[in-house]
Amino acid sequence: MEENILDCVIIGSGPSGFTAAIYAARADLKPELYTGLEPGGQLTTTTEVDNFPGYPNGITGPEMMMDLQKQAERFETKVHYELITKAEFSKETGGVHKLWAGNKEISAKSVIISTGATAKYLGLDDEKKYSGGGVSACATCDGFFYRGKDVAVVGGGDTAAEEATYLAKLCNKVTLLVRKGEFRASKAMVHRVETTPNLEVKFFHELIGIEGENDLVERAVVINNQTQEISKIDVHGIFIAIGHKPNTELFAGQIDLDENGYIITEKGSTRTNLPGVFAAGDVQDHIYRQAITAAGSGCMAAMDAEKYLAELH
Repeated sequence: MEENILDCVIIGSGPSGFTAAIYAARADLKPELYTGLEPGGQLTTTTEVDNFPGYPNGITGPEMMMDLQKQAERFETKVHYELITKAEFSKETGGVHKLWAGNKEISAKSVIISTGATAKYLGLDDEKKYSGGGVSACATCDGFFYRGKDVAVVGGGDTAAEEATYLAKLCNKVTLLVRKGEFRASKAMVHRVETTPNLEVKFFHELIGIEGENDLVERAVVINNQTQEISKIDVHGIFIAIGHKPNTELFAGQIDLDENGYIITEKGSTRTNLPGVFAAGDVQDHIYRQAITAAGSGCMAAMDAEKYLAELH
């Protein structure tokens, strides 16, 4: 029995996955896309998207993902609401890559990985309760909504320092809560924090709770982990900036990852170390992490896959 070998399978369904699907489908690669557990990816947890070109009045994350999905399906992309649980990639040019969704085996000549990255949270119940009501993991996505207000940022690394200085340009006051007695951030970032007038750093402080009304944040409950003293800070927004975790456990040991687990792609391309395997979006981008850059890399991945397949014939 001749097994059905697909030209292109896309793993993940955020802006990069769906954009890859649109381009791959238009190139007649008949792509099949597996959404994973969170169809639409991180954007479905973002209420308002105001910085994606073409939406002058803004749009919600879930609506935008539905639009992208409809566009991909218009060109006959097959969307499967399933999770890829196992992958065995070929190391040969022209080899067949095998994927599994539960017990279902899928064979493909090319694979585009766009499984994204997940923001790390502290694990407080209040974070979930106030998600979309003042708790965020992306200052560049949501900072705009807090113009002229007071906010807090949690974290001590480059991400936290960067988000805090970015927010300081928009907000009235930023309080940066750092668990330890010093920053993990680079010297340049620390200097920026120290020279920003409306940014206060509280070392040895941890967020332990959030208070508010009608699911909107009003106060951060913090503890000084040296004195155990608990205090409250009036804020409208709390930004958790303790890093992201790329969703790459499935591919470890087969695909080259950097020290933080992000897929390494060839400079100026979406090619991984394996022929016919491409990576797009936040799973290979820890710098920009925006819907628009993810979509752009999804386009690149589909074009790279199309070129790869063309050269096989």
